Amino acid sequence: MRYLPTIGLEIHAELATRTKMFCDCRNDPDETRPNTNICPVCLAHPGTLPVINRAAVEHILRLGVAIGGTIADATEFDRKSYFYPDIPKGYQISQYEHPFIKGGTLAHVAITRVHLEEDTARSTHVGPVGPEPVEGKTLIDFNRAGIPLMELVTEPVIRSAEEAGRFARELQLLLRTLGAGEANLEKGEMRIEANISVSPADGVFGTKVEVKNLNSFRSVERAIAYEIERQSALIESGGKVVQETRGWDEARQETFHQRLKEGSADYRYFPEPDLPALRLSLIPEFSAETLWASLPELPWARRERYQALGLSQDDREYLIADPVRSAFFDEVVRELEGHAESVKLAANYFISDLGGAVGKATPAAFASLIGMFATNQLSSRGAKDTLARMVEEGGAPEDIARENGLIQISDESLLGGVVDVIIAREESAVAQYRAGSVAVLQYLVGKAMQESGGAGNPQAFSELFITKLS
Repeated sequence: MRYLPTIGLEIHAELATRTKMFCDCRNDPDETRPNTNICPVCLAHPGTLPVINRAAVEHILRLGVAIGGTIADATEFDRKSYFYPDIPKGYQISQYEHPFIKGGTLAHVAITRVHLEEDTARSTHVGPVGPEPVEGKTLIDFNRAGIPLMELVTEPVIRSAEEAGRFARELQLLLRTLGAGEANLEKGEMRIEANISVSPADGVFGTKVEVKNLNSFRSVERAIAYEIERQSALIESGGKVVQETRGWDEARQETFHQRLKEGSADYRYFPEPDLPALRLSLIPEFSAETLWASLPELPWARRERYQALGLSQDDREYLIADPVRSAFFDEVVRELEGHAESVKLAANYFISDLGGAVGKATPAAFASLIGMFATNQLSSRGAKDTLARMVEEGGAPEDIARENGLIQISDESLLGGVVDVIIAREESAVAQYRAGSVAVLQYLVGKAMQESGGAGNPQAFSELFITKLS
């Protein structure tokens, strides 16, 4: 590249709490009825006072401990003033100089800060569509107003669109692992903003451009790649990059100007007078040691453990991507007592045949199925058929396999008669094998499997053919 890109991310994620950030209204991101979960506090009626949501604070602190950040001893909330229809107070309760968390790293990217604030309402711009269009109107749904919102800011150390995408995916995974939120981009539960600049040399910063509200990981990567190319071409042609806020047009695959970028002075931050400053060091439950002890196994530790079990990178990432999936698989591993080959078999069958139907089988039953396959009681086909019936109807795999004639026969005294029948019937294939065509053995085994109705052990058939035809 002629110009070196520098990228920093600002990521907002709604937190999974029972109530909103500063009131008792229900925090329900799936509510579809407009203006249902609202009250005088989140609508900013005169005389109302906010109260801090303790669960939201705990989510932020657990995240901070997980990324190796420093928990603030003293912290406070601030008023961030700006005037949009979706901000009923005319300001947002946020944090400025004293965030809950400073520092830390995630996916090898340094973190500047993690703080807590309240979300805005949702605006819907009504156009000339529908049976009764109302043109030129913006409708406001206050259900989202006041939902606890995490903001995480990275250092400007990211160098590529791909690295930015990896970081955002890892943050989503961490939030889900901690139970802090689903961070679903399509539903707006996680919103990503990228600050991008290009410069001719390392250590020299160019003019920063912000691209806002990217709602998919692919959009993050495409918007950053586009902006790097746009800024580089602009400088190359003698133009000048302007500090601004731009949006991303998914249809056109390009960014577009929205407004000139505000600075912190424009927001007129000052301490929120209606909320107390917090001394977190005086709250025993919020000590770093107590918070660390409350954490589940973190994604990077689980990756290392799965690697030690011999799982491929693709299998590791598939399992880790969903905490429910990985918890189920861990139970299966315990049932199999960590036996390496059985664990690999379990991963293969889990990913290819169980997948999204995790809730329709128990780890113990699934582990029992894998054990039956590993000990040749079931063929590969038989294991798949048994699993399919287990998911659809429930029941123990042993009973399902027996009732449906799927138990594999390995007794040589029973299989020998089948082999004799095939040898007598397939004279041409037998002659080819005896003439040195080893490949025809699979053909003979296939015929024996058909003759046994799929119940014979193919390995035992193969060994019997070799013995009888040698």
